[in-house]
Amino acid sequence: MIDFRSDTVTRPCQQMRQAMANAEVGDDVYGDDPSVNALESWAAQRHGFAAALFCSSGTQANLLALMAHCQRGDEYLCGQQAHNYKFEGGGAAVLGSIQPQPIANEEDGSLCFDKLAAAIKPDDAHFARTTLLSIENTINGKVLPLSYMTKARDFTRQHQLQLHLDGARIYNAATALKVDISDICQYVDSMSICLSKGLGAPVGSLLLGSSAVIKSARRWRKVLGGGMRQAGILAAAANIALQQNPNKLQQDHDNAKYLATQLQQFADISLDLNQVETNMVFAHFADSVDLPLVVNKLNENGILISAGKPVRLVTHLDINKADIDHFIAQLRHILT
Repeated sequence: MIDFRSDTVTRPCQQMRQAMANAEVGDDVYGDDPSVNALESWAAQRHGFAAALFCSSGTQANLLALMAHCQRGDEYLCGQQAHNYKFEGGGAAVLGSIQPQPIANEEDGSLCFDKLAAAIKPDDAHFARTTLLSIENTINGKVLPLSYMTKARDFTRQHQLQLHLDGARIYNAATALKVDISDICQYVDSMSICLSKGLGAPVGSLLLGSSAVIKSARRWRKVLGGGMRQAGILAAAANIALQQNPNKLQQDHDNAKYLATQLQQFADISLDLNQVETNMVFAHFADSVDLPLVVNKLNENGILISAGKPVRLVTHLDINKADIDHFIAQLRHILT
């Protein structure tokens, strides 16, 4: 199958499978798994943090960050489109008793600092305590520049807030900005990295932060049922993803641009090529197109997309230029 639904669908390469089969393991709950320990130690040092925690998912990593930074009855500021607000089951409120205060995202995915400042609650028993600002980079494929990261850091210092970065696709941001990952990490107090999206690991995310944040997050991970035993089998693949695959992301970005230019040839499809900054293309199909039919016909020909307004198409390790050409040919046949 040629799968454009997400970059989460990547499959582990043969090197990862071999590393998983041969991984040195122990009991991670006891801190005895050498493969997990090596991954966490390397990741913390590489990204400029004191400590790191291997998590089962990005949703878990973000929730642990919120619970480590915030107490019951606290509040965190975020975007209306933030993954940890909109797409993670309300975990902060349900499991952490933390109130989200969403702010409308600007067109470029950023958050307006004036609107954020207006949302900070007074120091009064009537209100939740505003403790944390959570931002996301990339967000819907859009990149927050270093200048914005600098302003976010200054804003949180001015208002005595902590700053968390949902960096599920942070390596895509670094690739698009042509900067080292540490140039982004330096601005935040904690950060999550998804290893099973564009980086291609089968399972896992990392949470990075201070020793105190990670100590608290490790405790909450156990409370939430996230204590893993011989997790080194997964960490072995994650280590390869983190150390070897960031340099492959530019190809995904190039393929997304190529896909977008090919889609522009269709009269029934509109998109803004300038909005294709990383590995995501958002295509608007005309109302006259029977989109469920298109999805089903493509599926019959071994191509997976998700219906939507717009349709999100994501390039990744398992998609090459020939796959895109095949998709375009099949789409042209269906639409004509």
